[in-house]
Amino acid sequence: MAWKTLDEMDLNGKTVLVRVDINVPLENGQVTDTTRIEKIVPTITSILDKGGKPVLLAHFDRPKGKVVPAMSLSQVFPALAECLGRPIRFVNDCIGPVAEAAVAAQEAGETLLLENTRFHAGEEKNTPEMIAALAKLGDVFVNDAFSAAHRAHASTSGLAAALPACAGRQMEAELQALDASLGHPKRPLAAVVGGAKVSTKLELLSNLVAKVDHLIIGGGMANTFLVAQGVEVGNSLAEREMAPTAAAILARAKEAGCTIHLPVDVVVAREFKANAAHDVVPALACPADAMILDAGPKTAEAIAKVFAECRTLIWNGPLGAFEIEPFDAATNAAAKAAADLTKSGQLISVAGGGDTVAALNKAGAATDFTYISTAGGAFLEWMEGKPLPGVDALDQ
Repeated sequence: MAWKTLDEMDLNGKTVLVRVDINVPLENGQVTDTTRIEKIVPTITSILDKGGKPVLLAHFDRPKGKVVPAMSLSQVFPALAECLGRPIRFVNDCIGPVAEAAVAAQEAGETLLLENTRFHAGEEKNTPEMIAALAKLGDVFVNDAFSAAHRAHASTSGLAAALPACAGRQMEAELQALDASLGHPKRPLAAVVGGAKVSTKLELLSNLVAKVDHLIIGGGMANTFLVAQGVEVGNSLAEREMAPTAAAILARAKEAGCTIHLPVDVVVAREFKANAAHDVVPALACPADAMILDAGPKTAEAIAKVFAECRTLIWNGPLGAFEIEPFDAATNAAAKAAADLTKSGQLISVAGGGDTVAALNKAGAATDFTYISTAGGAFLEWMEGKPLPGVDALDQ
């Protein structure tokens, strides 16, 4: 698909409504991680440099169409002001007389942050009234919130249809990375899919077997695939009722020419705690009283070899119980292998999903990946091949 960028828009003297994602973690009213805030700064700066007046629209948490003071964006405002380092003002509504007066009084070089769009029921219902109330505030719409792109809300797809629209810098980078990794990838293409349950990633696995050359399955869901092949997995987390589904995915992969890689050796323990006594055993030989908590070193080595044969990698989900040592070893080794290949220019690597980002950060590999998506649900739905209303609405 094609979408307009900020470079193609005339913004001089125009009020620019910018949908951003600043749904950041708070502790005692203080922002604890400014990553998402930092990522929107280039878009705001570009608009200001082009003579536009940015008016930021964002949601925070799930107030369900009511004003909930604990979910006010006023709590995020100080961290945003510090990251931006330019004049910015908070407005305690996003539509109606208060918002309209603030926009009318906005000076050149000044940015406005409007209150939580989800304080109004029309936002998530995508009502014509809410879209019109937002649209009357600006001349142009810029969507810089890929993380909200899977929702057809008033401040995402609604505004994109109502005003001249384009992608912001963060959205543009995300779309380019996703296009390079699954839209028009350099092949061979590998995907890592980890996590606890097959049931939560069924659509993802079904979509990927038709698109990738190598599918590496890790985490608890690998146990379900082992069960599907008649392997005993002891006390391991496994969705035994999903074994027929896993078998069907294996068959579909074979038809599509996709090679599925399951663990050849595993790390087992009798209890799930830090530094628990553990053994490395063949994947076919898990003791009846033990549980599989990580892929083994031979598996990690085999994964690194697959990466070395590939040109593109998409990663969603850890290979083991990475939160607790020593069950982070396979994830760490695979992450470092991917990072090294990326640094040497041999691999395009794109990763996304909360656990994935945390695991790659823990491995010290995240900064060397080509692109890390913080989008969560939108990243997963894109990997599943689902339409993203917030992106589709930007299509030229």
